[in-house]
Amino acid sequence: MNSVILPSHATVLITGATGFIGYHLAQQLCQAKYNVHILVRPNSNLNRVKTLPNIQIHTLPEQTQARIEQISHIRPRCIFHLASLFLAEHSPEDIQPLIESNILFGTQLLEAAAQTGVPFFINTATAWQHYQQAPYDPTCLYAATKQAFEDILLYYVNSYSICAASLTLFDTYGPNDPRRKLFSLFRTAETTPIAMSSGEQLLDLVYISDVTNAFIQAWQWLEQEKSALHQKFSISSGQTLTLRQIAELYSSISGKTLLIDWGKRPYRRCEVMQPWQGGKPLPGWKPQIHLEEGIRRLLTLTYN
Repeated sequence: MNSVILPSHATVLITGATGFIGYHLAQQLCQAKYNVHILVRPNSNLNRVKTLPNIQIHTLPEQTQARIEQISHIRPRCIFHLASLFLAEHSPEDIQPLIESNILFGTQLLEAAAQTGVPFFINTATAWQHYQQAPYDPTCLYAATKQAFEDILLYYVNSYSICAASLTLFDTYGPNDPRRKLFSLFRTAETTPIAMSSGEQLLDLVYISDVTNAFIQAWQWLEQEKSALHQKFSISSGQTLTLRQIAELYSSISGKTLLIDWGKRPYRRCEVMQPWQGGKPLPGWKPQIHLEEGIRRLLTLTYN
């Protein structure tokens, strides 16, 4: 961490706080006594976020002008934008929701930030924007919408002097993750056979506390720079293992045999076989929880 001290009791705004990463970020900022506001859709499940101390929950209005007025009332110092619709593969009916969630909503946030003088904006990017190590080659429509939003973000940075950072995330994990991700599949495979690919793809897994620390460190870095810019940083564990190797490690730590039918599922079109390695590290941030320790924590805190 650098020497910049974040403003005490500053107001921050988080989108996507009902999701796994957003919830943990909101929890950490609440515990640090920041004035935390979150934007949620009318049909969001609020069971977890309502338990956070002093959290202020705002239901997102439909119209752009109403959203601008809402953020003008909140007046955050920093917006953490984590809300998105993730789909590894899409159908025609998914196009409109993807555009609305990943491009339109973020653009409305930026317009509100521009009109109300929000100085700092932290965006969430994905390593899936970099197929086969390319500077930009999306693996799916989801990744393409994330890149499109970054291009819009650059316009607002240049035109309205917003200081912004985009954090490129890889695979994330941790205790009590409600998403149907890798370790929930392993848990299922303890009792029920599941089909997987051949398992030779390399994965870069980052523990949840390291991810949330990265978002806060990015805010700290922007406070230090205090200049209109958009920088992109890669939040990588620095450790890659194949899917098969991770399954073996999980089995060893848990003491459970996994019933996995390797090679019974084909790889996806544009399957990422090696995580992007071209990213720039976030100054002052390093992962603290290596995979073996992360799996132990996940098993202990989720199932004990």
